[in-house]
Amino acid sequence: MKNVIGISLGARRQDFELRTRFLGEDLHVQRVGTDGSLAQATKLLKYWDRHAQAIGLGLVKDSARIGAQREIDADFARLAGVAHRVPVTNGARLSEIFLEWALRHAQTSLGHYFDNANVLFFSGLANYRLAMAMQEYTENLLFADPLMQLGVPKLLTSLDALGLYASGAHYVSDWTPPRMMSGPLLRQWTQFVLRKAMARATVVVAPVHELDGFGLEELAGKTIITTTVNDERLARFKDCGVLLVIDGAPLCEGQVLDPALLDAMVLAATGKAADDIADDDYLGILTSQGLQPRLLYPNGFKRVNRFAFVIHPLSQEYFKKVKPIELLSRVSPPLLMDSLEKVMAYAPPFVYSKVEGIRSPTGVECEGWLISVGGTPREIMNHRPEFTYRRLLAAADMAKKLGAQIMGLGAFTKVVGDAGVTVARRAPLPITTGNSYSASGALWAAHDALLRMNLLPKPKPGSKERVKFKAMIVGATGAIGSACARLMVRAAEEVTLVSPETAKLLALKESILRETPDAKVVLSAQADTHIGEMDMIVTATSGAGKKVLDILKVKPGCVITDVARPLDLPPAEVAKRPDVLVIESGEIQLPGEVQMKNIGLPRGVAYACLAETIVLALEGKFENFTVGRQIEWEKVREIYQLGLKHGMKLAAISGVNGVFSDEDIARVRALALAARAKAQRAGRARRSALVKPASPAGSARTTRAAPASSADRPAARRRIIAAND
Repeated sequence: MKNVIGISLGARRQDFELRTRFLGEDLHVQRVGTDGSLAQATKLLKYWDRHAQAIGLGLVKDSARIGAQREIDADFARLAGVAHRVPVTNGARLSEIFLEWALRHAQTSLGHYFDNANVLFFSGLANYRLAMAMQEYTENLLFADPLMQLGVPKLLTSLDALGLYASGAHYVSDWTPPRMMSGPLLRQWTQFVLRKAMARATVVVAPVHELDGFGLEELAGKTIITTTVNDERLARFKDCGVLLVIDGAPLCEGQVLDPALLDAMVLAATGKAADDIADDDYLGILTSQGLQPRLLYPNGFKRVNRFAFVIHPLSQEYFKKVKPIELLSRVSPPLLMDSLEKVMAYAPPFVYSKVEGIRSPTGVECEGWLISVGGTPREIMNHRPEFTYRRLLAAADMAKKLGAQIMGLGAFTKVVGDAGVTVARRAPLPITTGNSYSASGALWAAHDALLRMNLLPKPKPGSKERVKFKAMIVGATGAIGSACARLMVRAAEEVTLVSPETAKLLALKESILRETPDAKVVLSAQADTHIGEMDMIVTATSGAGKKVLDILKVKPGCVITDVARPLDLPPAEVAKRPDVLVIESGEIQLPGEVQMKNIGLPRGVAYACLAETIVLALEGKFENFTVGRQIEWEKVREIYQLGLKHGMKLAAISGVNGVFSDEDIARVRALALAARAKAQRAGRARRSALVKPASPAGSARTTRAAPASSADRPAARRRIIAAND
């Protein structure tokens, strides 16, 4: 049996020994710690140089010491020179292979896990191969080499800067601290900078022992990439709220093998010198022995994905909520507010709110940022599309630096120019407009409202026939309207498509009939032509507040779903018809305990375009999903199903005056029934008035009858009734 010894400057309490058969050889493997004593490590090396077949050196230093990494390299060279008979290794090559493998394994098995992550390397020089691999997934890299090696309170922000630093060409190499900052104060400063960087990062790459001095504030919610995480350290990571530990050290006989010790086992079993082991040899060894990196969840499975969403003010009222503009707006004349509105359109994007607490039933969580650009709809429409593109791309750059993996466009930012195509092509991260879920949410809300109004005939149980109601899509040739139309024809008996773009209407109908040949589709350039027959109306125009229909002509009890922003039906119009249910569609109840600033909806409720971005983040579907003016109804169906998977629910139906209660809907229904009954009575009265008395039997010509005397009136009344019968 061959002896393999691992000597570490780490704690003795983590010592172990095991016997195993490895690469056809029986090995007795021991790990011995020295509690940081170089003298004890030297003594052990001299002893085991005569009694072991290979030695692995695992060196541990206090991360707060200036020049720690350079001292580690020097210590290894001195200690390795003590042994003359047996090979000595620090496992650096094997560690590189395992860490990069662990990284790629996590990215593949978890799906886009490191996309645009904020990654902090305690040492980029010691993990250069890993940093090169990480750059394939994200450019948000920070390297603490100046902090850890020189005590310089500066972080490097790219691989190029790391290369300059390694060659001595980076300016931090010549940095000297102010006289007042020397000694303990400088150390405290560097530690402060490191802790702040850890708090901002989502992924931390560091030797496991260098994380011992950090706690909940720095490690909570983080992914740690390291090696040799034993049960004791894993328990500590659990207390610190660590999300995921990616360990580049495998298990053997229930023990975690440090790369240096594993490499020593390879040398002992093969009988080769360290320089004679090629990468192909390592590949064969790792695959044949079934060794692999580990993904450890200290607090159970948890994944947090990240998104950003662009919002903008819908009117000047928004500025009255922004300090310090709030005080100014109270006394400003309209002319000044108009000027302020123009100026704010040029303002750079800023983070309006952090969004947290979204949790899917699958266990996946997501967090994000609402990024505001300053233009109101009027200002956005008054400028060329490139004006808005530049601001959206600036918001995308901000989202990327924050670590977002996908960004959604809200309100008018998604209809400008080519509806997100240019932004998606030029942005540094995937883009979606949210229109697929807006279409889905519109129909979802309309369907729920129809059921709650209870004015339609009930379909037969198990029947696959369409429900007997008529629907109208106003703005049918638009992005959301066309998707609504494609789905509505599958549910309604008859659908009227309304748009002033007649050629597009004809093409849309042709396309719909190819997909749904038995659909009954009516085309109209004006909504008012058929509006009185409709049971449901969806308005999805981009008319910027222009009147698109006459609500006074709408059928009592009709459900109108207004998905246009600004609304097609302002409160003053809605108030004219209390017997019609006008809802603002596209509002989704997010899963979890959602924390974000007010966006004009109840707590935890989001517009469907925002909800689409969140659904895609929860699913880990980081791709351009809905861009352009044409929406694929397959995507509408897909995002609806994904929303159900991740716990999205239709929020309480709300209108221009807030959420509709059951009593509110019952009141609208009662008024609708009363209005319909009144209309029926009036119709019968009109028909009765049009009926004329019949001519006397046998009369050859019609003559005007003389007024009947009082005695003859009953007989005359009987003749009229008989004629009407």
